[in-house]
Amino acid sequence: MNKKIKGVNLGGWLVLEKWMSPHLFDGTNADDEYYLAHDLSADVYQARIEQHRANFITEEDFLRIAKLGFNLVRLPLPYFIFGDRKPFIGEIEYVDRAFNWAEAYGIKILLDLHTAPDSQNGFDNGGISGVCKWASEPEEIKFEKNVIKRLAQRYGNREGLYGIEVLNEPATNEIFADMQRRYQPRDSAMAKGSAPITFEFLYQYYLDCYRLLRPILPADKVIMFHDGFNIDKWEDFFKQHDFENVVLDTHQYLMMAEIRNHDLSITAYQKTMTDFGKKIAEVNKYVPVVTGEWSLFNSYTAGIDTNGGINPTQQEFDGAVHMDKEKLQKIYQILWKTQVDAWNQGIGYIYWTYKLNIDTVNEPAWYGWDCWALQRVVDKDWVKLSDI
Repeated sequence: MNKKIKGVNLGGWLVLEKWMSPHLFDGTNADDEYYLAHDLSADVYQARIEQHRANFITEEDFLRIAKLGFNLVRLPLPYFIFGDRKPFIGEIEYVDRAFNWAEAYGIKILLDLHTAPDSQNGFDNGGISGVCKWASEPEEIKFEKNVIKRLAQRYGNREGLYGIEVLNEPATNEIFADMQRRYQPRDSAMAKGSAPITFEFLYQYYLDCYRLLRPILPADKVIMFHDGFNIDKWEDFFKQHDFENVVLDTHQYLMMAEIRNHDLSITAYQKTMTDFGKKIAEVNKYVPVVTGEWSLFNSYTAGIDTNGGINPTQQEFDGAVHMDKEKLQKIYQILWKTQVDAWNQGIGYIYWTYKLNIDTVNEPAWYGWDCWALQRVVDKDWVKLSDI
C-alpha cells in the first residue's frame, strides 16, 4: 500500500469486550469473553454469540467504510478462531465473509491476532481479565504460532490481505502494573504466575513469527509487530535483522496522556500527541510505523475524570458535566486533526473502533463514550470529512 493508511478497527465483533456490547453479558458475572463462555449454558452462549456475529458487522458496514474514504480495516481475532478451543465457538467463516466484502469494496484487511491462551496482557481485550501468563507456557506459545501459520496459509494469497499482526498489545513491565490496577482476576489461582512480558521474549517471539510467516506470505504482504507499549525499544532490533516488509504498530490514546500527567486539558492532549508524532517520525526512519489504535475519547469531553478510561461497567461515575454541542464538536475536530497529523508522521492510522452497542441516551452513564465509534463520530460531525 503506497498511500497513507486510513483505517478503522472492527473491534468488538470477533473478539468481545464487555464495554463495547455490555448487554451481551446480561445475566452473568462475566467481565470478559472467557467467563461469558463459562457462565452461560452452551446453548445460550451459542445463540448469543451467533446472533452478535451475524449482525454486529455486515456488508453494509464495509460499503460505508469504503464510501468514507478508508482503505483498510484491522480485524481483531481470538486464538480460538478455528474452533479448536472449547467451549469457545470458532468463527473463521466470518473472516471469509469479511474478505469477500473487503475485496468487493476495495478495502484491505489487516488480520490481528488479538488474544492468546491465558492472555498476553491481562486486559479484557486479551480474553481474560487479570491473567497474564501465556508467555511462560511453551505449549500455548506454540499454539499461538500455529494459529498465525494457519491464517497465513488460508489468506496469504487473497487480494484483500494487507498483512498479519502476530500479537496484540503484549503487556511489558510498565503497562503490566496499570493492568493489575485496573483488572482484578476473578480466580486468583488462575492468575498465579502472571508476569509482564519481557522485551527479550518479545524480540525472539517476533523473530520466530517472521521466520514462520515470510516463506508463506507473498512479499507484498506485511508482517506487523506491536511495540509492547514502548516505541523506544526497537531500533537495535530492526537494525540487527534484515526484515522484508515489516511494520511496527504503536497504540496511542488520549487516556495515556491523562495517566502520564493527569492534565485534563486540550492543550495537554495536543502537546502529548504532537510530541509523539515527532517520536514516530524518528522511528519511521528505520521501520515503517502505523498507529494501529487511537480514538477521540478523553476525560475532558466526557465531563468527568475516568481515571485513564475506566468504563461504566467497571465503576459508577456520577456528575458528568455535559458540554455544549458546538464546543464539543469543535474540540473533537481539533483533537482528530492533531492526532491524524501526528500519526501521518508514520505510514498512517487505524481508528479504534468502528461500532459500539451502547445507548448514551437511555443509559446516561455512557455519556462521552460515543466518540470511540467512528460511525458515530462521522454522523455527529465530530470530524471534518476533509480531515479523514
